[in-house]
Amino acid sequence: MKIVSGRTGSPHVTSQQFRQMLEGIIGQGSYIITSGENLKPELSSNNLLKIRSGMMAHHGCISCVDIGTYDEVTLTNGSQGMKRIDLIVNRYTRNAETEVENCSWKVIQGKPVASNPAVPAYTSGNLQNGDLVDECPAFEVHYDGINVTEVKSLLSVTDGLSGLSSNLVNAKNKLTALSDSINNLGSTKTVKLANKSSSNGVATYTDYVTLPSAGSYVIYCNATMSGTPTSGVSNLGIQVNSVDGTGGFHSVGSCSHNGFAIDLNGFYVLTTKVSNEKIRLRLYQNGGYAETWKNISVYYKKIL
Repeated sequence: MKIVSGRTGSPHVTSQQFRQMLEGIIGQGSYIITSGENLKPELSSNNLLKIRSGMMAHHGCISCVDIGTYDEVTLTNGSQGMKRIDLIVNRYTRNAETEVENCSWKVIQGKPVASNPAVPAYTSGNLQNGDLVDECPAFEVHYDGINVTEVKSLLSVTDGLSGLSSNLVNAKNKLTALSDSINNLGSTKTVKLANKSSSNGVATYTDYVTLPSAGSYVIYCNATMSGTPTSGVSNLGIQVNSVDGTGGFHSVGSCSHNGFAIDLNGFYVLTTKVSNEKIRLRLYQNGGYAETWKNISVYYKKIL
């Protein structure tokens, strides 16, 4: 282990160590760092490209075009009737003998073809492994015949710390708003209904329950039979929009009983596109017995 950010009495911080630190802060990829004109390309002619001021990071290596200046990159003419893609790279080199490092623009010319031109290959190195050459693709220059039709930037512009902080605040606010929205969808509403009786297999309807707005609801209903029938089947369900008693029936619970009272309950998910949708429970007990239903309750919560 050795100290990097400390005084030792002699020069000791290497470019590799500096790049390691920057990779940890900025990232290990290739980015334009917010500065100057963010290396904006400007086509002066079919033979000349200006790259405006800015700064970029590539595998921890920082290079720049000074603010208030621009770099000029010479382009090669296109070919009549042919298409081509040239690649402009930021080329890092290190002299194996002197250890001197350098960054400069280099144009890698693509192959002219009649259609569907391919992006030319480049040297992909790894500075932390000590590679002598490492090229970072920065721009594509597209040709159609002799004319340049597009200069495409290949690197994204990173946010500074203030931008990241602002994005985090915005993300937090959106999450808070989403949480509030979910919480405000509605608390669980409870509707207690009066006892009802059924006899000779005739269905009995409880009072109406009105859902306040369009959306999706989870509905839970419960009813308890009073008495001890000797046989028969009881059923508990929901009728939707059953103002006249003929709305669609959706069973949530049923039970065959013999000599004991039953408690029926169940869940149903209902989606309605209108406000004030009416629902009610249907309690059904066949077998010719007169029964009383108690503890009749409807619970509902809006979920979407």
